[in-house]
Amino acid sequence: MISFRREAHVPRGGPDGGDGGHGGDVVFYVDSNVSSLVKFHRNVHFRAENGRHGGKSRKTGASGDTLRLPVPPGTLIRSADSGDLLADLTEPEQEVVILAGGRGGRGNIHFANSVQQAPLLAERGEPGEEAWLLLELKLIADVGIVGVPNAGKSTLLTAVSAARPKVANYPFTTLQPNLGVVTIDDYQTMVLADIPGLIEGAAEGVGLGHEFLRHIERTRMLIHLLDGAAKEPLTDWAMINQELALYDTSLGLRLDERPQLVVLNKMDLPDAQAWEPIIEEEVRKAGYPFCSISAVTGQGVQAMLYKTKQMLDEAPEVAPAASEEVVIRAAEDENVFTIEREDGGWRVHGRKIERIAAMTYFEFEATLLRFQQILESMGISEALEEAGVEVGDTVYIGDDTLEWAE
Repeated sequence: MISFRREAHVPRGGPDGGDGGHGGDVVFYVDSNVSSLVKFHRNVHFRAENGRHGGKSRKTGASGDTLRLPVPPGTLIRSADSGDLLADLTEPEQEVVILAGGRGGRGNIHFANSVQQAPLLAERGEPGEEAWLLLELKLIADVGIVGVPNAGKSTLLTAVSAARPKVANYPFTTLQPNLGVVTIDDYQTMVLADIPGLIEGAAEGVGLGHEFLRHIERTRMLIHLLDGAAKEPLTDWAMINQELALYDTSLGLRLDERPQLVVLNKMDLPDAQAWEPIIEEEVRKAGYPFCSISAVTGQGVQAMLYKTKQMLDEAPEVAPAASEEVVIRAAEDENVFTIEREDGGWRVHGRKIERIAAMTYFEFEATLLRFQQILESMGISEALEEAGVEVGDTVYIGDDTLEWAE
């Protein structure tokens, strides 16, 4: 605010313009009651509030409200421009300031001095940060159920939890992971994720391999479900294990090193009954625990859940590896600037000078003069002259278009 004290019996009251309020931040926080990112699919623009204008009598404007955006546990936030990981939100109530609001501009009370006692000089508010973001949800489940398409993963999840994934007798019924909470003995729980069927080449991205495998990264153990009605269940088992070993995870243990319970499904069918002794021998010989079940009839399912819970209690936590680096607003030298030709004029790039330009009232002679002094002190005027700027040339700084003059 540019304002002067006007009061009876107080001659030459002096400047009393207050500062503007700060802009609101954009904060993402974990809300356990949110299960998807669909809100951000339907609406892609979110904005915190502006700060309020300063007032007379040195009154500071109110700061804008912070915009708080809830996301489900397991959300990764990346910069759409650089791909840098800005936040990895996994814990309830965890939050992070992704974009900071701009500070309020200073009123003319800050520009009075012994020479200029009635300054017609003030600042605009600093522009808030803005960015395009990529949000990715990695399911946070205790146990991942993996196997070839149509092995019965969705049927098993339906049988042991309240989850209701689509179930049908053809491959790739499941095209996205489903979560189910399993309750054991009325008080112990664990979260199972039904991962869509894997095929050969999944680790190289064949089919939707990468899309599926990335959801297993955060699981602490795996249930490897074998199709007892398949022609070669052991071949399927070996192939899926190979894909798990090939996938490059950024979290702790490799997928093939996670505790794995091998489960033969469809024991209600004669083929599965015939395969059972052969598969059990090979699996135990390889050092893996083994169970046989029928997800349809419930045969052996409870015993499998107890074994799963026992293995889960013994499994190590999955902690981010050192390579999973979170970068929050990497520091940069604000005084650095560059000059380039643009549209018959000159474009000045630089974080600091662009911010100052956005905060300058160019319609006031005093603030325009101050801006010219800043250009000179930062070496920008000299650099423009060396580059060949001439009187009458257009100079672009941020969103402002200026004309170069003597």
